[in-house]
Amino acid sequence: MPGVIRVLLTGAAGQIAYSLLTSVAKGDVFGKDQLVTLVMLDITPMMGVLEGVVMELQDGAFPLLQEVIATDKEEVAFKDLDVAILVGSMPRREGMERKDLLKANVKIFKSQGAALDKYSKKTVKVIVVGNPANTNCLTALKSAPSIPKENFSCLTRLDHNRAKAQIALRLHVSSEDVKNVIIWGNHSSTQYPDASHATVKLQGKVVKAYEAVKDDSWLKNDFISTVQQRGAAVIKARKLSSALSAAKAICDHIRDIWFGTPEGEFVSMGVISDGNPYGVAEDLLYSFPVTIKDKTWKIVDGLSVNDFSREKMDITAKELLEEKEAAFEFLSA
Repeated sequence: MPGVIRVLLTGAAGQIAYSLLTSVAKGDVFGKDQLVTLVMLDITPMMGVLEGVVMELQDGAFPLLQEVIATDKEEVAFKDLDVAILVGSMPRREGMERKDLLKANVKIFKSQGAALDKYSKKTVKVIVVGNPANTNCLTALKSAPSIPKENFSCLTRLDHNRAKAQIALRLHVSSEDVKNVIIWGNHSSTQYPDASHATVKLQGKVVKAYEAVKDDSWLKNDFISTVQQRGAAVIKARKLSSALSAAKAICDHIRDIWFGTPEGEFVSMGVISDGNPYGVAEDLLYSFPVTIKDKTWKIVDGLSVNDFSREKMDITAKELLEEKEAAFEFLSA
């Protein structure tokens, strides 16, 4: 049996964390024989709520859960981590300007990046979920210079899963039969859900998604806008954000880092754009198709990019560049 790993969850009193905890505790993420120490960080006013969560985890009698630590102190939370799942962020409030949101989040992720740098293992894998996820991830990465930048990624797997699901629903197949959709760019409404390299298993035969769907107009219009706007649609219907599907996506993302991607398959995650093959400006935290082996991601090379895709990829890159410039003003302030 492997030794105990130390996993941090920030924003631990929130509803995404609440939806995620069971999966981590019962071995769905790191494997059925992996012992886990779970560290939960939240702000001081939420410590009472967190105490209740600790009780529930104890009452769940999870055999793999070695220890549960609830804290509001970064020096406790970030100590000797193997994995950091950074869910907590400042949400956008009504009437709030985007730059105010960026400013508040730069403060949080600069501090957490510095804490990772100071207290965590240099091998720590950092997954940023809190929005704006790409730029928050870049802020944390820049604030943790002694940790390899390849150890940082942000969650675009929820968008990836949404894209798979839309094609599966359209064709009345299982989402498992849809492979290699891509989310390019920002985890925002400018992201580009791309089905041009996706395949679908239909009646036991693997065909290109475009051939299977037989409706280019849908794939270039409604499919894209549905995936881009899905989070807002869930909030409108449920009056709460998509915590259940976000938690599932976090599990998928981390499990793929831990165990690798299946042969011939790639997934989407936000990673640093240095030296990428798709002409995305260096030093952006951009969602690419990646394969993962030995806990190391690699951007998939050699995929053709047509003019339609190029334009969409550039739009989301432009938004990320603007976010980065705004964030870095606050970062250096």
